[in-house]
Amino acid sequence: MSTGLLESPLTAQPPPAPGPVPWVRRLAPGDREVLWLYLLTRVGIWTLAYCARWVFPGDGSARDPAPLLSPFERWDWNLYLDIARTGYFPGGSGPWKAGWDNREAFFPGFPLCLRAVHTVIPNWTAAGLLVSFVSGGVVVLALARIARNQLPDGGTDPGPHAVLFLLLSPCAVFLAIGYSEALFLAFALPAWLAAQRRDWPVAAVLAALATSVRVTGLFLAAAIALHFLLTVRAEAPGRRWRRLPWLLLPAQPVAVLFWYLHTHTGDWAAWDHAQQRGWHREFHTPWEAWLNTWHTAFGHGYPLSFAAAFQAELLAMLVGVAVLAVLVKQRRWPEGLYLALNLAALGTSFWYMSVPRATLLWWPLWTLLAARARKVPRFTVTYTALVAPLSVVIALTFLTGRWTG
Repeated sequence: MSTGLLESPLTAQPPPAPGPVPWVRRLAPGDREVLWLYLLTRVGIWTLAYCARWVFPGDGSARDPAPLLSPFERWDWNLYLDIARTGYFPGGSGPWKAGWDNREAFFPGFPLCLRAVHTVIPNWTAAGLLVSFVSGGVVVLALARIARNQLPDGGTDPGPHAVLFLLLSPCAVFLAIGYSEALFLAFALPAWLAAQRRDWPVAAVLAALATSVRVTGLFLAAAIALHFLLTVRAEAPGRRWRRLPWLLLPAQPVAVLFWYLHTHTGDWAAWDHAQQRGWHREFHTPWEAWLNTWHTAFGHGYPLSFAAAFQAELLAMLVGVAVLAVLVKQRRWPEGLYLALNLAALGTSFWYMSVPRATLLWWPLWTLLAARARKVPRFTVTYTALVAPLSVVIALTFLTGRWTG
């Protein structure tokens, strides 16, 4: 019998090769595939941003490209950055001053997260990109799991298909920049997964975090509450209604924000009034909103790029209505409620605005497309061939500063 002390270096067994780190080992093959898809599409967007600095300079006679991160410093990013740096009412300024930027229309979750990451990453833009990058990784893993839960019976793994459809969708660039969509979904999709497991405290906490990022979190909370009511009978009799108070938690971030804005403006509706001043989000009937958007898109009274953006708004609204009809037909009531509230909010202002971006938040759309890909083998290739070029056009439009919607 030999012992380790008597074994020579020539006879001793070599140590086992190092395996994957524990958190990688816990990922299923499908999860690793969706993360690989995610990384590839991030590289694609970063490459596009690099090329945009050289091929589409703001000044056609420029001899030097713009700063490396400048393509990501557009539009709403500057408002998020201003909130993270100086708060909502710096130096006593506010909506009572001329030229006010209406920053109180934005929820504080993303700026707070940005400020926290900035303590480690000195560059503000890099910090914002890191928030969205990490959030996006959570999003694709959660979306893949939702697709598997929705389509569990045999066939190919629907998770990578749902993720691919999201990552190649026309407005997918907004998941890769310093905007709030990725962070919102990083809370919202795990919240929905927790609700499916009937883990109501976790679902409520995550939904509250999602609500701190976007008002859409309230629509998620309504969907979770409906899911609770539809499944409460399956709970043990002694605990059926004990979890109900948790469902009130997602409303707290909104209450705190409205209270804060009121203390500085004296207006309990300060958030809504900022939406009206900055983005014409005052209430109009759905048919008025449709007609106003149609006139802007096809009335030949606006610049071509502006009109094209509103044509996209109309198309996105039609897609949303079609998805809602499918959800109702399939009796997926909670998800239908979530989408219906989204459409109602977006479709009752002066005109449609940001509906294409909002499609990123409609996770039932991506699971429905994954279900379609299971039935039609060529669907994924067809989607990629038709939608990916449009995604590149919209990404370039944003990255070169030509975005108008």
